[in-house]
Amino acid sequence: MVATALAEQRPEKGGGAGPHRHGPSLDAAVPEGLLVRLLLARFPGRLLWRLRSKATIRKALSSAVTHPVDIPEAAISAALGMAHRALAGTARGSADYLRQRSLPDRLAALALPVLVIFGTEDVRYPASSAAAYRAVPGARIELLQGVGHTPMLEDPQTTGTLLLDFAAAAAHPS
Repeated sequence: MVATALAEQRPEKGGGAGPHRHGPSLDAAVPEGLLVRLLLARFPGRLLWRLRSKATIRKALSSAVTHPVDIPEAAISAALGMAHRALAGTARGSADYLRQRSLPDRLAALALPVLVIFGTEDVRYPASSAAAYRAVPGARIELLQGVGHTPMLEDPQTTGTLLLDFAAAAAHPS
């Protein structure tokens, strides 16, 4: 979403967009569980957030993957250093952005090269929701078998190869 929003604000910078971590719209998301909804609320969210630890952050981040992977220590440290206001504000801002207009609609209007990477085992956005990106002219859609919501952690080799190939093609269009 960040790359898409930047491209919308600064279209002269060109390039491409590769939304590989987010579904096309709020409608496509699997409903959030009670704990997530409570955590993002002002109350009791602030109280719950004060109880966070490395173990709880690791467990929460692990919910985005389908098989055991090492969650980078930097990601855990960043989450521990985040204020509840930033966490909840980011979630609200993302939801507001998608309520206004879906990512495929936004990307189609930009006319930029787009790479979409979805894991077939994503528990947050079903792989079938990747089809919504077909509305983006020329979008390249890749489904990674046995991968969940975080392809860069679960299959970094394939994800890296896809991103490098995409970047090379975008830098030297035929």
